[in-house]
Amino acid sequence: MDGSEKKAFPWTGDEGLVAESVLHASIPEKLFSIRELDVLYEDSNATLWTYMNPAGRPSFTPNLLNDFETWQDQISAGFGPGRVPLRYLVLGSRAPDVFCFGGDLELFQRLIRERDRDALVEYGHRCCAILDRNIQTLDIPMLTIGLVQGSALGGGFEALLSFDYIIAERHATFGLPEIMFGLYPGMGAHAFLTRKLGAAMADRIIVSNETYTAEQMYELGLVHALAEPGDGVGAVREFIRKSERRHAGLVGARRAAKKVWPIELDELNAITEMWADTALKLSESDLKVMSRLVAAQARLAERISSAAA
Repeated sequence: MDGSEKKAFPWTGDEGLVAESVLHASIPEKLFSIRELDVLYEDSNATLWTYMNPAGRPSFTPNLLNDFETWQDQISAGFGPGRVPLRYLVLGSRAPDVFCFGGDLELFQRLIRERDRDALVEYGHRCCAILDRNIQTLDIPMLTIGLVQGSALGGGFEALLSFDYIIAERHATFGLPEIMFGLYPGMGAHAFLTRKLGAAMADRIIVSNETYTAEQMYELGLVHALAEPGDGVGAVREFIRKSERRHAGLVGARRAAKKVWPIELDELNAITEMWADTALKLSESDLKVMSRLVAAQARLAERISSAAA
């Protein structure tokens, strides 16, 4: 792919634009051919738009983790000072009304039954490494934005908490359902929520099994801007427009905030190891509840997919 080629990008929202993906020959070609991530670079505002587009149930499968690792490596290789400019990194989802259902519960069930702690820990460590690099914005002076146009559950919610800003459509929902099958979120929720909201509120969200609306998350300060259904992309564009003149200040402010409440990779890894130990204590009845949740999510994803077809 050379600098004259374009990648058609099916925008959602009402702006009706198809931006040029590759305007710089130095952008790694591999970035635009990642299997389960749709990627577009918009030159006019130095924004990299990325949409998760996983095969099957929208969860963090090992294949999707592979793609995120590649995505981060290619961004680090191609963007930043002295290379292609990158001021904003946006992550959304192609799954209608779903941002992400979180961890790969089918994989978890199998590994728990096989008593494979090492594999559970490896999965968790990979997730933590991806989140840690996102917290550090890949050492690029940019702002990261999570775009939520549907349900963000479990690890999907945790992943969003590693972004500088979250913009959500009003119908979006957030929740940590792990407690319903005797587990808890093990890839960042405790660290992020405790620092952002305090220990008491973090514990309430983690153990309540409640589903929270975008408005509730906005009132708590976790969501930074609300959009009407279908206008999430427009809201991100408006955020970028308003942020342009103060970009350096916003980047500095986010770095200062992370200096005040640093989240180290060792802390994330230690928690995920505790999570793996707890997972191995789940009973067969707990695993059946997990199975029912997997089945319910699969049915929901199938209904949404059929309705959108």
